[in-house]
Amino acid sequence: MIEIIIYILLGIGVFFNLLAGVGLLRFPDVYTRLHAGTKCTTFGSIFIVGSVVLLGLKNWWTGDANGSVLAIHSIIALAAILITNPTGAHAIARAAHRSGVKPIGAVVDDLEKRMEKEKPAAKKTAVEKMTEGKK
Repeated sequence: MIEIIIYILLGIGVFFNLLAGVGLLRFPDVYTRLHAGTKCTTFGSIFIVGSVVLLGLKNWWTGDANGSVLAIHSIIALAAILITNPTGAHAIARAAHRSGVKPIGAVVDDLEKRMEKEKPAAKKTAVEKMTEGKK
């Protein structure tokens, strides 16, 4: 019974990772591609790691001491994925927006409005601020 659940979880995880690949190829701009690349791979990784954890616990239950190590390492890797995927996507999307890449078909761009309000306050560039104290 456990093997069937493991295979189902693996199948769901592979399906979502394949959807991420299709989304990267088919979506029109960097923002929707980031959405596909992070949400789908994160969701797919949850199911794949879930199947690995079940396999490790099954092996541990049957007497293999390495099964618990496999389960613990998989959970730690999943925690790293859950933290770094959204953080990296946010950083890439913010950098793309700051470099002038506009979302295709966007009706409202709140970040652009916020950046326009902050522009008058930031008169000096970062290089000017760094060299200011040396003069």
